[in-house]
Amino acid sequence: MKMSDGVEQAIHSVAMLSGLSEGGVLSAAALAEFHGVSTSYLLKHLQALSGAGILDTVTGPKGGYRLAKAPAEISLLDILLAVEGPAPAFRCAEIRQRGPKPVSDRFFSKPCNISAAMLRAERVYRAELAKTSIADLGVELAALDDGSIAARGCAFLEIHERKTAR
Repeated sequence: MKMSDGVEQAIHSVAMLSGLSEGGVLSAAALAEFHGVSTSYLLKHLQALSGAGILDTVTGPKGGYRLAKAPAEISLLDILLAVEGPAPAFRCAEIRQRGPKPVSDRFFSKPCNISAAMLRAERVYRAELAKTSIADLGVELAALDDGSIAARGCAFLEIHERKTAR
């Protein structure tokens, strides 16, 4: 299964925003700079995250983005659905009914078994994403970090975080 680059960028951005101080925001440009990605492409996904209620958007010269809810309340599935939409990754086009020498319609009374298998797999993968929150990722990262990753993020936030009223 292949997801767009926007899913990765959105997850990393939400994780970065989880480190903001109370009342802090980051601009889309700062998030893009930190991750080395295109601001315009990232902005599209930040807007989708805002529309899904995952991020708050603060307008004005000191504006930017911040989490709309606690990191423990934001699952990877929430982010995936905001960026990619709710449609299943596998979409059956019923090609089994095409081609030469078609067979009787009675063979098509049940959903395609290939489609059914793919949808079962997707339910499992979505359930797994639903079980993992941004807070969980932070805990896992902290267990692996020797302090270098945290120091990099803190140094960046020290320069780029904008303070605004909550």
